[in-house]
Amino acid sequence: MLQKANTSGTEAPTAGGLGRGTRRRAALWTGGLMLLLLVTIALCVGIGPVPVAPTTVLAIIGHGIGLPIEQTWTGAEQSIVWEMRTPRVLMGLAVGAGLAICGAALQGMVRNILADPYILGISGGASTGAAASILFGFAAGAGQYALPVSAFLGALGASLLVFFLARANGHVTSIRLLLAGIAVGYALSATTSFLIFASDNAEGSRSVMFWLLGSLALARWDAFLMLVLAIALASTAFLVLWARRLDALSIGDDTARALGVPPMATRIQLLTVVSLCTGAVVAAAGAIGFVGLVVPHLGRRLVGAAHGRLIPVVALIGAILLIWADAGARVLMQPRELPIGIITALVGASFLLILIRRMNARMP
Repeated sequence: MLQKANTSGTEAPTAGGLGRGTRRRAALWTGGLMLLLLVTIALCVGIGPVPVAPTTVLAIIGHGIGLPIEQTWTGAEQSIVWEMRTPRVLMGLAVGAGLAICGAALQGMVRNILADPYILGISGGASTGAAASILFGFAAGAGQYALPVSAFLGALGASLLVFFLARANGHVTSIRLLLAGIAVGYALSATTSFLIFASDNAEGSRSVMFWLLGSLALARWDAFLMLVLAIALASTAFLVLWARRLDALSIGDDTARALGVPPMATRIQLLTVVSLCTGAVVAAAGAIGFVGLVVPHLGRRLVGAAHGRLIPVVALIGAILLIWADAGARVLMQPRELPIGIITALVGASFLLILIRRMNARMP
């Protein structure tokens, strides 16, 4: 059984010091996952059509960040590791962590274990913006950043629309957010399909379809990569600081009010952070599904449901999962690259089937 946090967001006192044991276990898992993330980065940067040894990868990365390392590698390895794969892995880290923490926050905020970032319709908005950019030149004035700018604007517009539709009589409730997100998501998905149908650009249509399935191929050393990393890190820190409020909302609105946490205002503030983070990562990598749904469940099994412990753990798991999924996407169908969303969907669907079987087994 997973241990619940008490209504104040602190550990509930239990016999035998179980609260201290849970905190110790969470610290061990967090440290172990951080080490695993570092190993994952070293290994996955070297995986691809042209493999590079981990020792060479570490040497090139160390040289790239300014360490005094004598160059013993080739110029081709330098280009592959530092210019192409390292920014791609860092983008995968940011996208995986961002989607995972947003899923955990949403599931607690709306009290629904099947909620994920796409329930807000943000993915549909980002997809519509990207399709408009690729097929019709929307935001062409942004130059090489036209695609991410268009996707981000679409995601932001979708989140504002969800806010507007969910608000009634000055209140925003969980059920309205869910229904508004679903409705906006379907409407924007239909809009994206219409844009593809209306365009006579065959190559652009193929690009949109590939982007809809998710890809990290556009990651480069630029300001946008730094922005996505900063947003993912800031969102993680914010959700950790607001962990007790999330704990209160996950128990119920009446409990939250009793603890001095206004449900509507808190939910709007949390949803704003989630929308910003999801919009940024979807703009960077496309519509990658299931990470925000699956990873929070794994995190709860490891460290419990209290968000102060859960958020850092799911951020690390999400980053590791997406980096490995991208490494697989690079090599499974060489020389072509497999959209990363296919891999995450297969993993997520398998996890859901296992979850359903376990839920059925517990029923009388």
